[in-house]
Amino acid sequence: MDPLVWLGVVSIALSLILTPLFRNLFRYFGFVDHPDQDRKIHSSPIPRAGGTAIALSYILSFVLVQMTLGISVARLALVWKVLPAAAVMFAVGLIDDLWGLKPWQKLTGQIVACGLACYSGILIVDIIGVHGVGWWTIPVTIFWLLASTNAFNLLDGMDGLAGGAGLFATLTIFIAALLQGHNVALALATVPLAGALLGFLRYNFAPATVFLGDSGSLVIGFVLGCFGVIWTQKSATLLGMTAPIMALSIPLLDVTLAVVRRLLRRQPIFTADRGHIHHRLLDRGMSPRRAAIALYALCSLVAVFSLLYSQYHNDRVAGIIVIVFCAVAWMGIQYLGYAEFTAAGRLLFRGDLQRAYRVQLELHTFDRALVLARSPEDCSALIRKTALQFGLRVTRLQLAGESYSEPFATPAQSWRVQVPFDHGDFVELERQAGDLAAGGPGGPFLDALWIGLVEHLPAFRRERAASVADSTVSNW
Repeated sequence: MDPLVWLGVVSIALSLILTPLFRNLFRYFGFVDHPDQDRKIHSSPIPRAGGTAIALSYILSFVLVQMTLGISVARLALVWKVLPAAAVMFAVGLIDDLWGLKPWQKLTGQIVACGLACYSGILIVDIIGVHGVGWWTIPVTIFWLLASTNAFNLLDGMDGLAGGAGLFATLTIFIAALLQGHNVALALATVPLAGALLGFLRYNFAPATVFLGDSGSLVIGFVLGCFGVIWTQKSATLLGMTAPIMALSIPLLDVTLAVVRRLLRRQPIFTADRGHIHHRLLDRGMSPRRAAIALYALCSLVAVFSLLYSQYHNDRVAGIIVIVFCAVAWMGIQYLGYAEFTAAGRLLFRGDLQRAYRVQLELHTFDRALVLARSPEDCSALIRKTALQFGLRVTRLQLAGESYSEPFATPAQSWRVQVPFDHGDFVELERQAGDLAAGGPGGPFLDALWIGLVEHLPAFRRERAASVADSTVSNW
């Protein structure tokens, strides 16, 4: 029997046997993931650390096939190159699953595993037309491996999602290795991982009875990152890592969107939220099963893009594939409807950034002018003038004896707000509802108005009282 077929069959069988065994074992010892009705939407405690079954299925499949078919050690050299670093990554994930690790401890372990992979010769040597080993090789490789590792880790938030995405990415690299013809070692290294993931999905697809855990998601992302590097070492493409990036684009896109969203919101990068791709699909009314199938379809689509790109060495054709791929990715992001990116787009491309700058400039001018105001009359004139710049109209005003009111027809749809101060002073403003074109937001102006007048009004009242007293004495 062909070693590739035998490895695939054995790994599937081992995964189907070992997954329920470890599931029951972890449930017995209480290593389960409890639902929280927010991000963890499963209905009952589910055993985690299912990656243990995948890891053992992968290793044992090579042992059994070696015993029966006697595959030469040279053909498995790639496997032994990846295994030590993958074992470190597996240990990090398993410890986190069973006892928990702090983010910095987890990241430190990941960096150690990535460094060990680089030491084993897994290095990116071709990127953006630059070929060869240079000072940039190790940091770029470590960054890539960390990105792919944590991409799958963050994607593992719904039944069958990370495992299914890993299966499609593994099959993509496996097919690419076969198409290359001479990359048999990569095909031998990937096929048992595909088999182990396929068997695991029997228990992990919605509704799941076992979760990957970090012992699974970290290892899948890390190993696929390593295989992606090895794939490019045997290819001759214009942009080096483009094909692997396409193959892993769904998890990579998810982690990129998560990081950018949290930066835009000024939140810690490692803070969990409900903004991942699968959460957005669930919020659109999809069931977990339908959302997983939709993402599987996307994974198969990006797999096609990746394989097409890896096969076309014509720069023009490859460029067209990249452009179409980016267009599809952009349409997908638009469909998900992230408010953070909509707001950022308005700032950058629709003039909102210039308007925001103008608002800040007008507020600064208002603050300075209010400090220089010498009387309630000056303050009243300044407030009425600046309010108009913000699309507001002062309807009534009373400041330390200075009163003002402006009768006019109230628009059919408008809102009115009164800013009160001590001793019965107030400023009342009105604005037509939805009149955003008239000026900037009123909130910052109201804040500046209140802060400035709170500081000025006591002095104005003292001056007014002293003036009244002086007038009384003169009349006497």
